[in-house]
Amino acid sequence: MKSRWVPGAIADESGDGPGMTTIVIFPFPSCYAMSELFIHTEGRGDTHLVLLHGWAMHGGVFAPLVEALRDRCTMHVVDLPGHGRSSECTVSLQPAACAKAIAARVPPALWLGWSLGGLYALQAALDFPQQVQGLAMLCASPRFVRGDDWPYAVSPEILQNFGHDLGSDYESTLERFLALEALGSDCAQADLRKLRADTFSEHRPDVRALVEGLDVLEHADLRARLQELARPSAWIAGRRDRLIPWQAMQWSAAQCAGAFTCVTGGGHAPFIGHTGEVVTALRPLLEATHA
Repeated sequence: MKSRWVPGAIADESGDGPGMTTIVIFPFPSCYAMSELFIHTEGRGDTHLVLLHGWAMHGGVFAPLVEALRDRCTMHVVDLPGHGRSSECTVSLQPAACAKAIAARVPPALWLGWSLGGLYALQAALDFPQQVQGLAMLCASPRFVRGDDWPYAVSPEILQNFGHDLGSDYESTLERFLALEALGSDCAQADLRKLRADTFSEHRPDVRALVEGLDVLEHADLRARLQELARPSAWIAGRRDRLIPWQAMQWSAAQCAGAFTCVTGGGHAPFIGHTGEVVTALRPLLEATHA
């Protein structure tokens, strides 16, 4: 079986001839931007890991996780459109379009999505299984808002209020969201300092991207497709998370025969203050992917 890499193209198992399959394999610079979508590559090894951040953040928020994993895998840290160094990127944040754009720019890999980033990781795993070797959902679920048949989420009014307030008081609105992310964690102050430093760095998120991201969080619902998931998955929750209740992730893991882990003292960003526990939860998936 021959293989080759076509830049900017999603791997196609059918290839363009008998015995030919197209696989993404290429020498990675430390960072690259295609169509203004910024992806920073760091680490070493044959196991590749794509990292997708949450709403109002950028890839730098994963610094503790990147440091812990740099010697065991090659990481592709994405700044989502309108965020970080992808602030000028015009790719839509709607899950199908955004997942496709990212999948065209990274090699076959394990995908980890935190919070909003989890929707893109899950969408990619469903739509492009040849690109996603495994899925890690970190404080992320297939539906973020509460409904008559879905109690494990926040009320849609919370997201609507954030969207309404962004136009009149950008910084205070983001501060309130960050406080909600850190709330409950047994290291909440340290989590909040890290989240605040990343959000209000020189790479501030674009208001239009923030509004579109809230729309995605409010309306995306991939629950019905979980049983289609063909790749191994790990669902890592924070027991004290106030945005994504651990029950939502436990239920989701059960729908796709995924592994479920709950970080006892973790809030919505357990990879900051509980990095070791998150790495431990990821280890079986990393080993399976490497094998």
